[in-house]
Amino acid sequence: MATKTKSPNFSAEEKPAMKERAEEIKREKRGASEAEDAKAVLAKIAAMPDADRRLAERFHEIVLATAPELRARLWYGMPAYYNKDGKNVCFFQDAAKFKARYATFGFNEAARLDDGNFWPTSFALLELTPDDEKRIAAIVRQAVS
Repeated sequence: MATKTKSPNFSAEEKPAMKERAEEIKREKRGASEAEDAKAVLAKIAAMPDADRRLAERFHEIVLATAPELRARLWYGMPAYYNKDGKNVCFFQDAAKFKARYATFGFNEAARLDDGNFWPTSFALLELTPDDEKRIAAIVRQAVS
């Protein structure tokens, strides 16, 4: 007799992220414009708690100034930045999203960060100093090179 396997339980934080992603896919299928995507990203950033919002606003500015070829859109409810091929290069995950103690600046496979057999794909962010901003810009520049 076959036994049923339970589907994995998703956390209270994961469920809304999946719903957000479903809405994002619907927006993509209906052909949302870059302007609509950018507006959705700015609205998501504006809705973040103050500490996350300040980091996300600055991160958004740095990414778009460093790599103007990237476009902003939401990805699982997070600000993400994609290339001309529609592939996500990097993203910002606010700390509040998954009740973490730090925000995350991460990369997807389209980022060109390969360094031998081992390299970082995400970084924790607590605050941004001018030196941190320069480092983020350099990493983004490498990711799109």
